[in-house]
Amino acid sequence: MRNMIQPRVFETDHGFQGESGVRSYDAMMRRFRDKGWLVTGSIIESGISSGIGLEIGPGPGYLGLEWLKHTDDTELYAVDISSGMIKVAQQNAAEYNMKGRARYVLGDAKKAPFADSIFDAAFSNYSLHEWSEPESIFHEVRRVLKKGGRFFISDFRRDIDLPVVSFMYYSTLPEEMRPGLIASINASYTAEEITGIIMQVDFHKFTVNESPMGMEITGES
Repeated sequence: MRNMIQPRVFETDHGFQGESGVRSYDAMMRRFRDKGWLVTGSIIESGISSGIGLEIGPGPGYLGLEWLKHTDDTELYAVDISSGMIKVAQQNAAEYNMKGRARYVLGDAKKAPFADSIFDAAFSNYSLHEWSEPESIFHEVRRVLKKGGRFFISDFRRDIDLPVVSFMYYSTLPEEMRPGLIASINASYTAEEITGIIMQVDFHKFTVNESPMGMEITGES
């Protein structure tokens, strides 16, 4: 049974700022990692497996750190708007022995603090729904990618089937993160909405594919 598509309900573009929320999110994403629920494999399968990568909204950093762990001679820069998340991601990078390959930068992806054409790839997971101006961030992705650079962005979508939403809700731990899950789904975009936005950016090519739990956007600069 598919949801009737409701208007998007804006959530936040400031990320997790309080220590309690940061720690709960870290615990949730660590569990996702341990369950094998991160999209690291999908990122690598999309062709993002070498060079210098940019992660947008890394949160506690597990996705990018797993990407580094499963690729060779790669480096990662990650930009997050939450100083609390930056701190936790740096701690997790030390746990992975990746401090030399992972660098976390406090900043707003709408005005990414990086020079033009320096990244081989860009990726993001579960942050797109927080982008209040997604067209600006997609333009920034295009700007900082080298010619032929690849990108992979995955997130929820607002029209996820209701049984899937229920499964995700009861699978989410710690339990205090469950209301945030619903808020994130309500703040997410549909594949059609994102397609219209990306068409305004001069990417060489892109695809938007729906999955049972959301959507995956891949493309090339």
